[in-house]
Amino acid sequence: MSYLFTSESVSEGHPDKVADQISDALLDHFLAFDPQSKVACETLVTTGQVVAAGEVKTNAYVDIQKVVRDTINKIGYTKSEYQFDGNSCGILSAIHGQSNDINQGVERGSAEEQGAGDQGMMFGYATDETANYMPLALDMSHLLLRELAELRKEGAEIPYLRPDAKSQVTIEYSEDHQPIRIDSIVISTQHDEFVMNESNPKHAESEMQSKIHADIVSVLIPRVVAKLPNHIQKLFNGQIKYHINPTGKFVIGGPHGDAGLTGRKIIVDTYGGKGAHGGGAFSGKDPSKVDRSAAYATRWIAKNLVAAGAAKQVLVQVSYAIGVVEPTGINVNTYGTALNGLTELDLVNAVKKVFDLRPGIIERDLGLRNPIYSETAAYGHMGRESVKKEKTFVKPSGEKIQKSVELFTWEKLDKVNALKELLKL
Repeated sequence: MSYLFTSESVSEGHPDKVADQISDALLDHFLAFDPQSKVACETLVTTGQVVAAGEVKTNAYVDIQKVVRDTINKIGYTKSEYQFDGNSCGILSAIHGQSNDINQGVERGSAEEQGAGDQGMMFGYATDETANYMPLALDMSHLLLRELAELRKEGAEIPYLRPDAKSQVTIEYSEDHQPIRIDSIVISTQHDEFVMNESNPKHAESEMQSKIHADIVSVLIPRVVAKLPNHIQKLFNGQIKYHINPTGKFVIGGPHGDAGLTGRKIIVDTYGGKGAHGGGAFSGKDPSKVDRSAAYATRWIAKNLVAAGAAKQVLVQVSYAIGVVEPTGINVNTYGTALNGLTELDLVNAVKKVFDLRPGIIERDLGLRNPIYSETAAYGHMGRESVKKEKTFVKPSGEKIQKSVELFTWEKLDKVNALKELLKL
């Protein structure tokens, strides 16, 4: 029997994502000036106000006010009518030093001896249903909002868009878990106030809704479809149910419409409800926090296993105890899709031989002590392209430093050959 599966995404202007981006921008600046910084930075955004709180151990000095304002302006909150803009919002910093009790379990003499920054379990997932080994519903939800943001920034075809938006895609799958068709697409986008007909405001709002619906279906959707491979393009047909701003008018949005907090979009950040999640958020945390680094490592493992042909989908779990070097457990689940007679125990043994999951080694192998995190804070931490980039950071003194970094290193397929050789694939 066929079934439906749904995933959602949120835009860079969604209040929770604004908070994530501020936290990761602060993290990047601390790491740029002091790669050994220990950071756990949380952000709250609401009407006209930002609160940055958390613990930091660093030798760097960061102009928190400037980083916060630059991040908000880059997202697009630049107008006073939004009731939240980068140039005028209040900023309260409540960042203080990291607990020595925690630090003593993390910092050791070498990377090999570094303990985990916390206890917990982390999951990584991969599936062969898309080219980037991500669940299709989530991949499409992200793409819809990335294109919507591009349209907003271009300002030509849909000039009334504001930064806050959400998407949702529901896909029908066959009994053997293959996508058959897109059942429904939901887009809720913040927009400017339209010129209203004062004599008949209900009619004017109805016209506004019709205009937004028509623009999303005739402008956004074709741009998205054009970026998809042919076999995915075929899932678009005249039977898709579109729900565009289903509650109606959406002028009040962003942090003025809802308060935003770091770490409240962990399913958007990962696999859209597929696989599993250990519960730990990512943004604002340096890689000594295994909530982040081990989640990246398990994605790296799962993706390489699927790409090597070991299984059609893979969920990897790893767990840690705070201050302890070796993982307390490693598990691989293939949902019955393992190939070539392999067992899940075979895959666990291969993982242990090919991947070193000690926290300090994960940091080293994936280059996680570089300022690479701002780019992860919107449109998903997984399924992105591993690319090299030049980034510039400015010290409070005005001195600029240039950093050459590699983004999304956990998306590299650099262990496929080793896995194939070990598993005889």
